[in-house]
Amino acid sequence: MSVDVVTFGCRLNAYESEVIRREAGAAGLRNAVVVNTCAVTAEAVRKARQSIRHIKRERPAARVIVTGCAAQTEAATFAAMPEVDRVIGNEEKLDARYWQANEKVAISDIMTARMMAPHSVDSIEGHVRAFVQVQNGCDHRCTFCIIPYGRGNSRSLPMNDVVVQVRRLTGNGYSEIVLTGVDITSYGGDLAGAARQDAPRLGTLVKRILKDVPDLARLRLSSIDSVEADSDLLDAIATEPRLMPHLHLSLQAGDDLILKRMKRRHSRADAISFCNQVRRLRPDMAFGADIIAGFPTENEDMFTRSLDLVDACGLTQLHVFPFSPRPGTPAARMPQVERALVKERARRLREKGEAVLRRHLDAQIGTRRRVLTESHGVGHTEQFTAVRLAAGTARGKMLDVTIAGHDGRQLLTA
Repeated sequence: MSVDVVTFGCRLNAYESEVIRREAGAAGLRNAVVVNTCAVTAEAVRKARQSIRHIKRERPAARVIVTGCAAQTEAATFAAMPEVDRVIGNEEKLDARYWQANEKVAISDIMTARMMAPHSVDSIEGHVRAFVQVQNGCDHRCTFCIIPYGRGNSRSLPMNDVVVQVRRLTGNGYSEIVLTGVDITSYGGDLAGAARQDAPRLGTLVKRILKDVPDLARLRLSSIDSVEADSDLLDAIATEPRLMPHLHLSLQAGDDLILKRMKRRHSRADAISFCNQVRRLRPDMAFGADIIAGFPTENEDMFTRSLDLVDACGLTQLHVFPFSPRPGTPAARMPQVERALVKERARRLREKGEAVLRRHLDAQIGTRRRVLTESHGVGHTEQFTAVRLAAGTARGKMLDVTIAGHDGRQLLTA
């Protein structure tokens, strides 16, 4: 039997799961399920453990191997589960040698990782848009975040290797590529010549891809840190129609004191200024954002400033995280907000997100949009707005449609 990979978390994990499937298969692994975990919240770790138990009940003869960020940060927890045969670290999971070994736990010190090796893939299973990893790790230490301890310090894939991978996937029929990583706006900081004025940045990479892969119809960016946006990236936003008008921002909060306690590098005013600047450059730009509800010490006034930031930045989509204390992070040692209040604030943020999404959907009625079709009669516009399509619509196609209405969550075609 083949190697099955169950993926949790981000697009970066989705890309790496393709590498895992290939490397583990090449190593001769058979009748195994690899669980590629996420550690961003305690809930993500809980779901991974729940999935592992379910897998073992359904496939008792299969080997269960756990990897990913939660495996890297909580190796002992997973190794102690009776359902788990092996635990493999985030660096090791991309190396066929470790899929040939048998030791129970194979995890190195992720902080010693200094380079990214190119790992080409031919497809991303189950997706009509392809993800390309351009960066890994993070040099920042936000007080709530465990991910640097799961991914290590920031390291970038050289531009030539990125272009080769984008060209490969485009040649295999993908019309949309998403550049992904842990902190993609830090791209290039570790590459040769990074200390020079002409060091490559994310904007340099975007322009290079669009120039060297003319057959690519759409290029997207995964979550970015707006304070790191470089001048070439802003120029590409303004001048490159194939760079899609949608940015997902790592904002996290709208109150300056909370941002300081989070050890974020931007202020409320910085976030608003960035959105206004980008909207001037690209009037059809849509913004999504991550916002944390109930960060330690957050009072009602502070929370209200996060709610107000949604309108101040003109956000259309929210990814709301109820604060989850991660062991080993500074925020876990700060005075905590009562859990019931955290959940209540998260609910209010989600309601706000629903309201601004409806407003965005209202504005799309009567427009013509180009949609990339996906499974189950759904597609996405240039602004990454979901569209319900006619039953039986083929997946992976670009369609021009007229927007006739919406159901509060998705656009509807005429």
